[in-house]
Amino acid sequence: QWQLDESGGGLLQAGGFLRLSCPAPGRNISDYNWAWYLQAPGKEREIVASISWSGANINYATYSVNHRFTIIRDSAKNTVYLQMNNLKPEDTAVYYCNAEISVLDDSHTFWGQGTQVTVSS
Repeated sequence: QWQLDESGGGLLQAGGFLRLSCPAPGRNISDYNWAWYLQAPGKEREIVASISWSGANINYATYSVNHRFTIIRDSAKNTVYLQMNNLKPEDTAVYYCNAEISVLDDSHTFWGQGTQVTVSS
C-alpha cells in the first residue's frame, strides 16, 4: 500500500506562507487525481483543493476560495504542492495529501500521514 509523504508544514506567524510538498517517487503523477485536505482540531477532514490527472480541472473549496491557496502539479519534479499564502490562525490544521487512480471500474485512494501547520496570531 502506497503511503504518501507530505512535508513542508511548520509553525509560523499570521501573514506568512508555506509550500507543502507531496512527492510521488517511482510513479507518474499524471496518472492520478490529486487533492489536499485539512483537518482542524476536533473537526472533520475537509478538502482544500484538487487537480485532475490531466491538470485540466482544478477546484478549490470555499474555505480557500479567496485564492490564498494554490495547488500545483510539477511533472518535472513528480511532485504536487500546496502553496499557501497570507496564512491565518484559522488555517491551523493537519494537511493531508491524497492521490486517487481509477482503472476501469476499480478506484484506489492513497493518503499520507499529514503535516502540521500552525499559524499564530
